[in-house]
Amino acid sequence: MKNISLFWIFLILLSLGCTKDKQTEPIVLGAIYNLTGGQAALDISSSKGAQLAIQQANEAGGVHDQMLELLLKDGQTNTDTLKAKVLEVLEEAPATLAFLGLSDSDQVLAAAGEAASHQRVFMTSGATSPLLPGQIPDYLFLACFGDNVQAAAAAEYAYDTLGAASVSILYDSTDTYTRLLQGYFTTRFEELGGQVNSQNAYSAGSMATAVQAAQAADLIFFAALPQDVLPGIQLIRQAGINVPVIGGDSYDEPDVWQGQNQLGEVYFTTHAYLGADNPKPEVQAFRQSYMNAYGGEEPNAFAALGYDAARLLIRAVEHSDSPHPESIRQALTEIQGFNGVTGTISFGPDSRIPSKSVTIMEVVDGSQKFVLELTPVKIPVP
Repeated sequence: MKNISLFWIFLILLSLGCTKDKQTEPIVLGAIYNLTGGQAALDISSSKGAQLAIQQANEAGGVHDQMLELLLKDGQTNTDTLKAKVLEVLEEAPATLAFLGLSDSDQVLAAAGEAASHQRVFMTSGATSPLLPGQIPDYLFLACFGDNVQAAAAAEYAYDTLGAASVSILYDSTDTYTRLLQGYFTTRFEELGGQVNSQNAYSAGSMATAVQAAQAADLIFFAALPQDVLPGIQLIRQAGINVPVIGGDSYDEPDVWQGQNQLGEVYFTTHAYLGADNPKPEVQAFRQSYMNAYGGEEPNAFAALGYDAARLLIRAVEHSDSPHPESIRQALTEIQGFNGVTGTISFGPDSRIPSKSVTIMEVVDGSQKFVLELTPVKIPVP
């Protein structure tokens, strides 16, 4: 009888040990960001925001008594590498529940397509094409607004506030983001009664030619990738074009503007204003946490998007029925009124792009200055 009792005690202790080991296994989320290459300027800060969200969640005890792990990979701004990195994450951690990352539409299509083929959600922090959910059905969610939203906001601000009745458009013809942005801007600007005097596309090595071909207008709309923003605006000013220039969220790189005091009347749309004078408590809390974590570095809007994207996935894990990829996907569709740093976010079974306001910024004396928040009156259909 004594031997039987010892046997059961041994089994109980063994089962408790197994339970403990299971509980200590981390909940893995894959993060795919371009930490090198042309998209690094946006993705590095976004990845830092995502890492901060995971750190804070773990400091608060994790989720369901389990710690979170963010398995971060560098996509190198290369679509083939991006696909390979998704597979690398799944090989290293087959139980990975979902992915997040990236700030460019063409880049995210590569990574999210690979994730979807393995029935994993991809939450893009900053890729803004409103066509993305239709291109990756069911599995691709946006933490950011769509390009049609920010382009409409830019057009309404240009026409109503800057008083521009005509525009000349310059855009990179090789990238989905820039093509869509200028297209949606054109649609909304013309609806308002504005006139498009010229539309000039450029590719590698032809930006100067496109600038020279721009016809006189009240405004230049310049849709560019991050690495082309400053060189392009410098070319515009060197060509003697001194009217206001407006563009999209690729301009949101505070370090780029330092020392560029000669550049004025440059405006852009972005996801949030994170300055010290923003009174929103959620912005101030994030700002302070980010600066504490990264040696006083001030966050930009892409850092906040990475933070919100990671927190959305954490919320889905918290509210899912089970630690399974499909449960995470379903839980995301049920998120309503999520209070993010970049705005209030809601999803639904047929709505994987949040409706959010747009922030207008101006470049003044080598730094970014908040102008206003704007919710477009009318948004072009994707």
